[in-house]
Amino acid sequence: METFVNEIACHLKERLIPFWEGLKDTKYGGYFGYMGYDRKIDPTYEKGCILNSRILWFFSNAYRLLGTENLKADAQHAYQFLKDHCLDTEYGGIYWSLTYDGQRKDDTKHTYNQAFAIYALSSYYDAVGDQEALQTAMQLYRLIEEKCTDEYGYQEAFDRAFLPAENEKLSENGVMAEKTMNTLLHLLEAYTELYRVTKDSSVGERICFMLDIFEQKVYNPKLGRQEVFFDRYWNPLLDLYSYGHDIETAWLVDRSLEVLKDPVYTERIQKITRQITENIFQRALEKDSMPNEAENGKKDTTRVWWVQAEAVVGFINGYQKQPERTEYLEAAKRIWNYINTTMIDKREGSEWFWSVDSEGNPMEKPIVEPWKCPYHNGRMCMEVIQRLGDGIVSTFGRQRDDT
Repeated sequence: METFVNEIACHLKERLIPFWEGLKDTKYGGYFGYMGYDRKIDPTYEKGCILNSRILWFFSNAYRLLGTENLKADAQHAYQFLKDHCLDTEYGGIYWSLTYDGQRKDDTKHTYNQAFAIYALSSYYDAVGDQEALQTAMQLYRLIEEKCTDEYGYQEAFDRAFLPAENEKLSENGVMAEKTMNTLLHLLEAYTELYRVTKDSSVGERICFMLDIFEQKVYNPKLGRQEVFFDRYWNPLLDLYSYGHDIETAWLVDRSLEVLKDPVYTERIQKITRQITENIFQRALEKDSMPNEAENGKKDTTRVWWVQAEAVVGFINGYQKQPERTEYLEAAKRIWNYINTTMIDKREGSEWFWSVDSEGNPMEKPIVEPWKCPYHNGRMCMEVIQRLGDGIVSTFGRQRDDT
């Protein structure tokens, strides 16, 4: 166990943090938005607001864990860019993307994007005590509740003025979905973080509302999995089994239950998260890694970076909820070994490969782009340290209270 935690802690401190610090744009603010497979940074590439929010979240939580002043400065740099450029001061909300020098590029408003800003701002407030950041998070929360809801849940895609638009950005696999499991999951994640730092009762009520949707609409008890794409009324549109999202959901929903502290919801929903964890363990874990997904029963055998990272956390969470299931812990260790030998790009000045094929050969996809960020792998490192470090964690930083 000590070797496992030490390896991951060293990876966080010696590889991930320096890599992302190296992408700081000191001229125009924020962080550079693109590094190709060739490890060349494009300083004129657009800056995705999701990417910036996730970087803000990453450095805020790294500072909370490790406490070094450079990480605080890194988080402040990301926050300043979000405040000065990502926020729409006329219509409210967070843009989809900006030009490299901070001008509006894609002014789409998406619930997913608002959620990640709330997630990041809540953590940033907790890390540095910035009341303005918390106020902005609460404003975005109220905006979502005012502009992005319908009688069935949360709508997703809007134009700049929050008029409904087609959900191209979160739809995949040949369908156009009005609602997605992915957006609901990350909205739940964001509200959980906001509730953790505020204990605002209205936020808690909306967490319960989303847990009800998760239980009654998203989770398919007959198939033992989540559905992914839906119409407005939560009717599934596609036979798709997203392995990474299922294992990520299992631990993120458990985190919501831990923060919410509602025994009725915990008893009801934890039965589902345990079943999801077991089903992924039985169906998707292939020796020491996980394929991406299965559409109409056919597996996509690509190994994607974020799927492996979430699997490590998800199986550790499953082990902690059921300590007798030591096979979950062993699975997490095996997946980390796979990551360490196969997913991490050993070339100087790089990070993780986006994906590799079933034989472990890297696919020539960007190292950094609007969706490729330190959120999944950085969070994996911090979760392992916090969950399993105990005395080890004092070597690397400070334990945090997540509830």
